[in-house]
Amino acid sequence: MKVNAGNLKKANFIMHKGSVYQVVKTEFYSPGKGSALMRTKLKSVSTGKNVEYTFKSNEMIDTLDVEAKEVQFLYSDNESLYFMDPQTFEQYYLSKDIAGSIANFLKEGVNCYIYLHDGKVLNIRPPQSVRLKVVEAEEAIKGDRVGGAKRPVKVETGVSVMAPLFIKKGDVIVVNPETGEYVERAK
Repeated sequence: MKVNAGNLKKANFIMHKGSVYQVVKTEFYSPGKGSALMRTKLKSVSTGKNVEYTFKSNEMIDTLDVEAKEVQFLYSDNESLYFMDPQTFEQYYLSKDIAGSIANFLKEGVNCYIYLHDGKVLNIRPPQSVRLKVVEAEEAIKGDRVGGAKRPVKVETGVSVMAPLFIKKGDVIVVNPETGEYVERAK
């Protein structure tokens, strides 16, 4: 389906120069003279690399019809993430290169969405937050509490997250998987 470049939105999938890309960021720009432009940051579905490209706002772009399907994260190996549709038990996989840093925050059993086009997984839409148990946390130093100080803590998936000093080993914290940032201590 063709769409005007001025109508591109974050998370759209487009066909550009013979490859499939996901729109990561859009910025409408109107220079004083000439036609308006749409500056975009695109992520290649095949390589996971980001490129910046500027379209004329009236340029027609091929968008892909993509299905978002809720799946359950099963496990990961060195190269891929594996998911299962809880209704049909059909399994899907996605390269860690495409998923990016989101892969560091997924734990077994978490529900998320995958984007499918012609039966192929294009990318993942992670949950807005994940609950992870802190497995390693250094003791806070007395007097080191000024200005919302943070320190790295290691969570059950093996990645480090910057968390406030009051977080200790055994606590469960809420993390935003897209940014890798601490949100709050789980209640």
